[in-house]
Amino acid sequence: METGSMKVPTSIWIVGVLALLWNLIGVAAFTMQVAMPEQALAAMPADQRAIYEATPAWLYLFYGLATIGGVLGSIGLLLRRRWAVPVYLLALVALVVQVLASFAVTPAWTTGGVSSLGFPVLLVAIALGLWWFARYMAARGVLR
Repeated sequence: METGSMKVPTSIWIVGVLALLWNLIGVAAFTMQVAMPEQALAAMPADQRAIYEATPAWLYLFYGLATIGGVLGSIGLLLRRRWAVPVYLLALVALVVQVLASFAVTPAWTTGGVSSLGFPVLLVAIALGLWWFARYMAARGVLR
């Protein structure tokens, strides 16, 4: 496929599809956490249940913005739309707020300590990478 005289890089399709799948998994995790039945909550280990029960409702707003924003940004990337850049940025900011707040207002830090940072750091790195990639593609004129 070509845009004018510019060939659309294959990387946009690969990154876009993988990003969409990754972010759809995030939306599924968000949905399962928000709609968790009492039986599933009761079956959790006590430390995980304490974190879940201590999570304020407003924190789910940022969780939802991060995951849904990631899906929308990925769709924008696949459609080669420039609006993917600010949508990915919104998702990144929401994710950072969610991660920081979850460690600040729940017992996540006291329960997991430094070892609990691995996955959140990975999530932020991926979100940052997607935002950077979208910016790069926009700067190259691939996104319109």
